Amino acid sequence: MFIPLLQVLGAVSAAATVASIGYCVLATVAGLRFASSRRHPRPIPDGLPPVSILKPLKGADPEMYEALHSHCLQDYPEYEILCGVTASDDPAVPVVERLIREFPRVNIQLLLCDKRLGANGKVSTLIQLAAAAKSEYLLVNDSDIRVERDYLRTVISELQQPDVGLVTCLYRGAPSPTLGSRLEALGISTDFMPGVLSASLIEGGIHFGLGSTLAFRKADLDAIGGFGAIADYLADDYELGRRIAERNKVRLSAAVVETHLPAYDLREFISHQLRWARTIRASRPGGYAGLLLTFTLPWAIATMALWRSKIAIILFATALLGRGVMAFVSSRVVLRERGVAFLGLLPIRDLIAASVWLGGLLGNTITWRGEKFLLKDGKLTRK
Repeated sequence: MFIPLLQVLGAVSAAATVASIGYCVLATVAGLRFASSRRHPRPIPDGLPPVSILKPLKGADPEMYEALHSHCLQDYPEYEILCGVTASDDPAVPVVERLIREFPRVNIQLLLCDKRLGANGKVSTLIQLAAAAKSEYLLVNDSDIRVERDYLRTVISELQQPDVGLVTCLYRGAPSPTLGSRLEALGISTDFMPGVLSASLIEGGIHFGLGSTLAFRKADLDAIGGFGAIADYLADDYELGRRIAERNKVRLSAAVVETHLPAYDLREFISHQLRWARTIRASRPGGYAGLLLTFTLPWAIATMALWRSKIAIILFATALLGRGVMAFVSSRVVLRERGVAFLGLLPIRDLIAASVWLGGLLGNTITWRGEKFLLKDGKLTRK
């Protein structure tokens, strides 16, 4: 009785391994296609419109200054940076005040956004910042995002193309010197970003946004009910992109930005991964199920354990090669990371990812920004 069962399990894992290798090929092709398109950028037009950059801030870390500083160096004719905090004693306040002193020619404003207008505190701040913005063109990104000097010119010129309603960016993680932080960076560059590129290739474009950059017009924001319509959602960037995509195209920018990752220990890393696993499960259950096909090495290892044969060895070697090539293309060719450090951690990271996926099936409680919430249908309810 047990032998047939093992054979069935072996056949399932072998089939999943083959499908997962196919996914690696698809993601590699998508990455090379994106990199190729970036070699021939469209010319940036003259007469770019004024832009309001909205920065919801809460707390500060050593990298926040550098991230905000990069926004003050933009090669762009006219823009304002609106920084919102929920309390006057927030640690981010001195950072913004320093930048205001250092860049008197840049229109930087510090606004107190102390009204709670939804379960999502970040979106609550964005509602108040958007009301103060002077420009029709808005750009939102996370507080730890570092950008190049041509970032704003690139993103806004892409937003001006026909039928484009939102522009979003790929990003790479700059890890702190801890194992958890390095695993997080590895997951971003070799797992999450290939998934985004694959979705873009399969669907002829993406239909969601990433918190690294969300650039859009006020008119399109108003047409979907404003930020207030997503004030109770955890994945606000995904929801904003999804709703705008129902009216116009979402474009993946040629610009790639960088995010600083905290010094996670292993426990904090797994906790963060679980939070996002539950977010994806609640927001996109079909997409969450599809993640099973991305676990290339775990499936190959299972096949080796269940099928002790030459075929299993060949599948494992092919899976290892496919996963390695996909990781290299994504991290070095697409995201332009400076090295291939930490790629040796791929098997560990992938085994943890499979375990996190299983953990994400259970539980609806998350901790975010120091608050505990219940998560249902992508929405937050404070406990």
